[in-house]
Amino acid sequence: MFDRAESDRFEALVDWIRRTLGTRDLPIAPASGDASFRRYYRVAHEGVTRIVMDVPPEREDCRVFADIAVRLARAGLHVPEVLAGDFGRGFLLLTDLGTRLYLDELNPRSAPVLYADAMHALHMMQERADGTGLPSYDRAWLLREMELFRVWLLEKHLGLRLSDAEQGMLHRTFGLVADAALAQPQVFVHRDYHSRNLLYTAGDNSGGDNLDGHGPGGNNPGVIDFQDAVLGPVCYDLVSLLRDCYIRWPEAEVHAWMMGYRERSGPALRGVDPAMFLRWFDLMGVQRHLKASGIFARLRYRDGKPGYLADVPRTVGYLVDVSRGYGELRDLYAFLCERVLPALHGDRFPTLEP
Repeated sequence: MFDRAESDRFEALVDWIRRTLGTRDLPIAPASGDASFRRYYRVAHEGVTRIVMDVPPEREDCRVFADIAVRLARAGLHVPEVLAGDFGRGFLLLTDLGTRLYLDELNPRSAPVLYADAMHALHMMQERADGTGLPSYDRAWLLREMELFRVWLLEKHLGLRLSDAEQGMLHRTFGLVADAALAQPQVFVHRDYHSRNLLYTAGDNSGGDNLDGHGPGGNNPGVIDFQDAVLGPVCYDLVSLLRDCYIRWPEAEVHAWMMGYRERSGPALRGVDPAMFLRWFDLMGVQRHLKASGIFARLRYRDGKPGYLADVPRTVGYLVDVSRGYGELRDLYAFLCERVLPALHGDRFPTLEP
């Protein structure tokens, strides 16, 4: 339900899109349950659907989205084209890449094809996309994101009161993980390259619509939600894809996909031995999953979106599995097992009070 300001903005958006397309008869419907402040709508006009993106200008400059869209298109990725825009008010009209999220299409049979295509697109992004002027995913930024785990998941959601020793352990862990991220080659990073931001474009895949081919091929995947792109660690997007917070695969498959990606990579990973690449990948995953679990809790308590709490056990599960295998993370592993998992499983379906 919109409040008055939101209703006025929606009316302005509808008026703009009608004038842009030159028609008053324009069905418009929500197109996404996005976790951010952005809103997306789908409109049908002359037998073609388009996406309308609403970005409040006080929250974000939509010129950034338009700029990144051009960079990725020039690199050969399948991204929405900006057809029209009122940049001052934060309204964009985009081509529609469809409704078939990777998340809904992935299964044991389709996964090899879809991930082959997604990794092919990721290679193109890292090797061809122009990263000039993008923000740097620096140490302060990496640490700030990991703090979300402490503030929103541990303290706010689980109600844990941390000892000085536990606070110190988290501080050391965050520093170790940030150092590992900064040691990696820095490339163009999407920052949310996962199954809810990749679209299966039927008929464009090399295997056709039955997903029995052997990608990469065609226009798969359609790539969206790229406006937060940065220059950052080479393993970040690969971790987002293969250790996805929304779907999990057997670790043997993940390892094979990850190492296959390394073998086919260009200059950024040339000369990096498999053991170092695995370490980078694992520790990058620790950073992302600390961040993501905190964001899922923040979405509930700050933004009134409780549905993402269902993804916290999977996300924390990645942290447990990785920390188990690294001596320098043994204290994090013990903390997760002794403090976080009991609280999480005992409050899996919490009473969601403000």
